[in-house]
Order: sequence, then structure tokens, then C-alpha cells
Amino acid sequence: MDESQAQVERTEEEWRERLDPQAFAVLRQGATERPWSGEYVSTATTGVYRCRACGAELFRSSEKFESHCGWPSFYDPAESSAVTLHQDQTLGMIRTEVRCSRCDSHLGHVFHGEGYPTPTDDRYCINSVSLTLEPDDAVQ
Repeated sequence: MDESQAQVERTEEEWRERLDPQAFAVLRQGATERPWSGEYVSTATTGVYRCRACGAELFRSSEKFESHCGWPSFYDPAESSAVTLHQDQTLGMIRTEVRCSRCDSHLGHVFHGEGYPTPTDDRYCINSVSLTLEPDDAVQ
């Protein structure tokens, strides 16, 4: 396993030092940013979306679509192993939480089979604050 795929483990204090308060609340405490407030909701820049906490490649712009939900939406992760899925029973409902498989940070939720116009019928609804966008070098 190369270093870019190695598990990242830090104490909560180390995460607090590395992340701004909003990113810490979302990534480490499972909070959700307000809809339509994130920097990547409407961006059309091509590139790779990485985990803001550890830098792991999570999603690609080619799988991003406009779902009109208020958060960036993707129909598939960059690699199936990039994220892990966990049952989330908070807020009185059952949802599927999406976490970074490298550092176990909360990213958002995935919704299955709800008729989304995507090849997978999935919508990975991801908090912008949990991502950083690395634009393609080829796009000038």
C-alpha cells in the first residue's frame, strides 16, 4: 500500500488543529452544512474531489450532477474503496452515511434508487466543506 492510501489516524485534538471549526464539525462530528451554502454546490470545474481531512481521492467531476438538493451530488465515488457506507439512524430516519475510507471522516449520505437521472440511480449527497477540488491541469 503506498502512502497515499495508508490509513490516517489522529487524535481529536490533532483534527481540531488541522481543520477549521465548520470542517471539524462536519468531518469529525457528523454535522451537516446548510443547503446551498457550500462552495461546490454549483461548480462546473473539472477535476478530482479530495477529502479535506486527509487528501484521499473521493469523487471526480465526471460523476457530479445537479440534483437540486443543496449539496454537491455524485452518482459514484472515484473508486468503490474510496468511501465506506454505514447505517445512520439519527434524526428519526434510516439513512446511509458516507465516510472517507482512509480517515473515517463523515462526508454526507447516499440515497439509493430514488429515480435519479444517473447510471447508478444513486445520489451521493456530500458536504462541500468535507471536500477540496483539485482542478484538472488540462483545463485552461
